[in-house]
Amino acid sequence: MKQILLINDVVGYGKVGMGAMLPILSYLGIPTYSLPTALVSNTLDYGKFKIQDNTAYIRDTLPVWKELGFTFDAICTGLMFSDEQARLVAGYCKEQGSRGTTVFVDPIMGDGGRLYNGVTQKQVRLMREMVSVAHLTFPNYTEACYLTDTPFQTEGITWQEARELLSRLRDIGSRSAIVTSCRIDGTPSVCGYNHANGEFFQLEYEEIPGLFHGTGDIFSAVLIGQLLNGEPLAQSTRKAMDTVFRMIDRYRDTDDKNRGIPIERCLDLL
Repeated sequence: MKQILLINDVVGYGKVGMGAMLPILSYLGIPTYSLPTALVSNTLDYGKFKIQDNTAYIRDTLPVWKELGFTFDAICTGLMFSDEQARLVAGYCKEQGSRGTTVFVDPIMGDGGRLYNGVTQKQVRLMREMVSVAHLTFPNYTEACYLTDTPFQTEGITWQEARELLSRLRDIGSRSAIVTSCRIDGTPSVCGYNHANGEFFQLEYEEIPGLFHGTGDIFSAVLIGQLLNGEPLAQSTRKAMDTVFRMIDRYRDTDDKNRGIPIERCLDLL
């Protein structure tokens, strides 16, 4: 049975980050462990928040794990909060990757053409460092543009431009890449490149109006769960897309979308 380490933030109020991923991966039967990059009081769009950087904890924890011989079949990283943190995590991922661990990088930074509240150009630079050690990275279109210094186009991009964007992500270092929340030739799509077969792919979806926090984390968890259970990349991506759609559809009328989707009440949709 494959096991995974999540390196991401823990949010006290809001089903995002680890709070969204842990229930899904556990439900899919994958033993899941955690290394918090920060403790965050609540999702950032409430306007006020408090962040406790866990760099010192990571610095002290990784040597203990190495001494104890802990290993993981996969690692998934999320938001980074300091230069040292990114270096420590990137180094650990590179070391584990050389021993056969699959490294997934979710470069959480922004959406809708802008960075999230509290996220700066510093995080963009840190995320490039993380993508450089990834086997698979899956930014949304906004994040892919920031990572590759590509102008964000509100009206969307062509299929050729999508392929070029994926290639730029691979130039940073990731073997395979997916770009979500992208409008390609006028159609809402997810596009990707699978280094295992050298193929590009495009998967279309139906949009539901509104911004729900944590949907990227849901996508990541379902995608990774499918991959660790042996499913191909394009099929795993389709499963993740469909699951996100069904969860959003179930709670599309909720009053407080900043809080995220109540994951535990949606596990039947997996």
